[in-house]
Amino acid sequence: MVTNLKISPETEVFYPSEDDEPLAESPEHLLAIVNTFTVLTQYLAGRQAVVCSNQFLYYVEGRPSARVAPDIMVIFDVEPGIRSNYKIWEEKQVPKIIIEMTSQGNKDNDYLFKKSLYEQLGVEEYWLFDPRREWVPEQLIGYRLQEEGFYRKIRGDRSETLQLKLVPEGNLLTFYRLDNEAKLLIPDELSQALQAETLARQEAQRQVALEQRRVEAAQQQAEEARQSALELEVLLDRYRSQFGDLPS
Repeated sequence: MVTNLKISPETEVFYPSEDDEPLAESPEHLLAIVNTFTVLTQYLAGRQAVVCSNQFLYYVEGRPSARVAPDIMVIFDVEPGIRSNYKIWEEKQVPKIIIEMTSQGNKDNDYLFKKSLYEQLGVEEYWLFDPRREWVPEQLIGYRLQEEGFYRKIRGDRSETLQLKLVPEGNLLTFYRLDNEAKLLIPDELSQALQAETLARQEAQRQVALEQRRVEAAQQQAEEARQSALELEVLLDRYRSQFGDLPS
């Protein structure tokens, strides 16, 4: 595994945090990246983990050219927070899982160079998602690192690293928990779910208020009936005192 490569420079080395390359090559790829980043960030919130998107991953100290910018990478056992780039030798952790939104144009880079690199670095899982279905008929391919240090194709759609099931749905990659099969909602779905929850809560509050008013109305009717009964009893007592008992 290439995790401790180091070149000792004589002068301070500058590691850029950006270049002039576009974030994604198509709207479909951009949407897939943004949704995946958002969903996984929400899923891992509160854990010692970080999700990075299109940030430089430097893997050789002293050599700024030795870098890649994975579409999505997840690193565990690191301090959460924003980073301008990720240097393996500083963080002491290699990404556990990397997801590339692939296309016909970058097929060779994703399938050959990056797959070999991530294998050498010791990235536990490597997934290729093809939003446009340009060269991956099933849209999704996954690889898991074996004890011998090489990748083997994952049979199925389970990420043991994330404890999630990865499922292509249209141009998006969706995720389902392995423990309860619940879907991790994308931003639009999350907004709709929150809106539905708000409406349901408001309806429940309305029903509680209606029931409270019904109870209060019934109590008032009961009180009025009791008062009427008391008034009738008073009238009867007056009658009896003047005329005796009522005729049977």
